[in-house]
Amino acid sequence: MSYTALARKWRPRRFDELTGQEHVLQALSNALETNRVHHAFLFTGTRGVGKTTIARILAKGLNCEAGMGPTPCGTCATCREIDEGRFVDLIEVDAASRTKVDATRELLDNVQYMPTRGRYKVYLIDEVHMLSVHSFNALLKTLEEPPPHVKFLLATTDPQKLPVTVLSRCLQFNLKRLSVSMIADRMKVILRAENTNFEPAAVRLIAEAADGSMRDGLSLLDQLLAFGGGKVAESEARTMLATVDRKQVFQLARLLGTSDPAELMRFAQSLDEWAPDYGDVLDALSTLLVRVALKQTLPTFEGDELHPPEQLAELALAISPEDVQLFYQTAILGRRDLAWAPDTRTGFEMTLLRMVAFRLSAPSADPSESRGSRGGTPALSGEEGAAPPAAAARHGLSLAPSSGVLDLAQWQDALAGLELGGAARQLAANCAYMGREGGLVRFTLDPAQSLLKTASLVDKLSQALSRRLGETVRVEIELAQAPVETPARAEQRTVDAEIDAARRSLESDATVRGFKEKFGASLKIDPIKPH
Repeated sequence: MSYTALARKWRPRRFDELTGQEHVLQALSNALETNRVHHAFLFTGTRGVGKTTIARILAKGLNCEAGMGPTPCGTCATCREIDEGRFVDLIEVDAASRTKVDATRELLDNVQYMPTRGRYKVYLIDEVHMLSVHSFNALLKTLEEPPPHVKFLLATTDPQKLPVTVLSRCLQFNLKRLSVSMIADRMKVILRAENTNFEPAAVRLIAEAADGSMRDGLSLLDQLLAFGGGKVAESEARTMLATVDRKQVFQLARLLGTSDPAELMRFAQSLDEWAPDYGDVLDALSTLLVRVALKQTLPTFEGDELHPPEQLAELALAISPEDVQLFYQTAILGRRDLAWAPDTRTGFEMTLLRMVAFRLSAPSADPSESRGSRGGTPALSGEEGAAPPAAAARHGLSLAPSSGVLDLAQWQDALAGLELGGAARQLAANCAYMGREGGLVRFTLDPAQSLLKTASLVDKLSQALSRRLGETVRVEIELAQAPVETPARAEQRTVDAEIDAARRSLESDATVRGFKEKFGASLKIDPIKPH
């Protein structure tokens, strides 16, 4: 007995068997139930998302012998013949092979005749955008004044190529790309029904490779079954798809977290013996970093088949949230730039080196080389509740007793040593440090920047201080009643002073004065910016 491909064998035959596209199914079901079915439908979307399948089910709903409705019986002669592709009143046309106007006219010549067996004569035109201009004109004539017994179901992957005159006469439904989880869940149902054992990670890999197309996913699953001798295992899936082992990607991320460039590069170079696609490696690393960021933001996040929670939890602790964002951005930019690198391996290695070079919070391997031992970061602890000496040494903090309030210069130096970025750093830069009482660190915020005081940003500042001090502290921020001295204000004063100096230098320049005197020129000082 001949083998039937999974994509054909498991093609949905009812609306409730379809995966996704609920927005389309609801509209069509309501139209069939109320007998308000438009004469022309246009289904758009990428390959393998259900355009033709939905059109065939709609044709069954229109012509089922049990009655018109959204749930065709599937057992009557009409339903069976539509499923088998031999119903006389369902005319399926591949527009890619019938682009000439003569072929279209020949097709439409029979529109005027009543259906042979069904209630409606249904024209299903696939890849309709391939028709010629003259063919569209011939079709348009029929779409303008269709006979009541005719329905047109048009499908295309490129609706931009359709004339607006055709689009305006159709009800248009845009089918969405299917998510990885939708494709994976459907494949699991099929594999169980086929009595085939599978590894969830292998199904996940195939679903990701399907790129939003259910048909592509089932074709790849067929290929994997042939490749693996009937097995659906992760190792066979990775070999067939030529993807890097997830253990290697995890080790890569773990080494980024340790900030050991020598070991990181040794491991990166060892990947070459597997001849990987380095673009795929960066894609896999980016995907992993997204899951790590989710774990850091949502502690209850449990990962997925390819990213177990225990690995995510380990990386979430090993890499700061700011560095996760930096590594992700660097990875996707490096992926884009691989085409311009001398070779892909060189581009891959340079991307890793860039991650290390721009890392926001690289820990020092030698405490003697830390910022605190150089005297750059003052104590952030008050007289009470000081951090243990060992923990403070690891984080480069001086433990000299403090008066409880740091002056502006001290707070600027302390801020420079915190693992903060983006809006969280802006919040800290607009605060004045007021002291510490046990596990509570107090700040006042410049009232002009009150919008920066949000729960998430305050929490990020608390985490950064906790990491720096080596113990858990809580941040409390009050709005100052009047402007306060903050690092941000100090920096702005420096910028303003540089701009004033640049303006004075230009105004006193002999050449500028000469232009003013001879030509009546004026000096525009507003665009002047600090170097």
